[in-house]
Amino acid sequence: MTKKIAVAILHGIGNQSEEFSDLFIETLTKRFSQMIKPFYATPEEELIIQPIYWGSVFNERESLLWKNLNKEGDLDYKQLRQFVIHFFGDAIAYQPAVNHNPNYIRVHEVYARGLRKLGEVAGEDAPLFVIAHSLGTVITSNYFYDLQFIPERISESVMPNMQATPLEKGETLTSFYSLGSPLALWSLRYADFDKPIQVPSPYLRNHHPDLQGKWVNMYDKDDVFGYPLKTINDSYNGAIAVDKEINSGGLISSSTPLSHNHYFKTNEVIHAIGDDLAEIWKQLNLASQRK
Repeated sequence: MTKKIAVAILHGIGNQSEEFSDLFIETLTKRFSQMIKPFYATPEEELIIQPIYWGSVFNERESLLWKNLNKEGDLDYKQLRQFVIHFFGDAIAYQPAVNHNPNYIRVHEVYARGLRKLGEVAGEDAPLFVIAHSLGTVITSNYFYDLQFIPERISESVMPNMQATPLEKGETLTSFYSLGSPLALWSLRYADFDKPIQVPSPYLRNHHPDLQGKWVNMYDKDDVFGYPLKTINDSYNGAIAVDKEINSGGLISSSTPLSHNHYFKTNEVIHAIGDDLAEIWKQLNLASQRK
């Protein structure tokens, strides 16, 4: 029996739907399958992928807010205003607070339930890959920061959604792919953002001593929301394996700030992550067969 890989995918800010990752999952699985098909007959079964749709926490309230603000129907730039409400509303509403912002907690409840589903299918000690876009990278950083550095302060509302498995405790976090990440901007607000999460988890070796994970940050230089992260400070420089500049989007969007919305559709992203997943799968399964 083979050992499977768990993959969590998080979307970014904006008015997202539950199907946000359908196409990305299809293309990523195809790339992964191409890499391991010579070694395994049904490669698509080896990736267990769980989208984490945290937008459900905010979308309904943001839509209601827009409806109330536009009751008179006399506002100009309606489409742009709706974009602003959904785009920046997520970031403003999510901010952690001293007295536990309920939105922060609700988002982390969704995250915990997603990891539980992954563990139930992939296995409680499956290597965990996280692929996150935009604000999803901040949410991921916060979630694993809490697990790694302040587990005693995790909300009592989040805890019932978690089991004490290595995957759900973050111990098997192997690699993190941050796409179009605004983490550099968050570092201005929070003093503890000079202490990045550890990727791979320091406990990974207890479960998979031969695996070598990494944090890869991908950004498009035309994306005004995504930034290189290694240059924030020495801690981030050590935590992140590489800041990878890519060209996100199509012929027109790739040279504009619209590039922020196209990471999940960019072949360079899909190929890089798919190939890394395949390499980890080979390390897990082929090495053990040779012993």
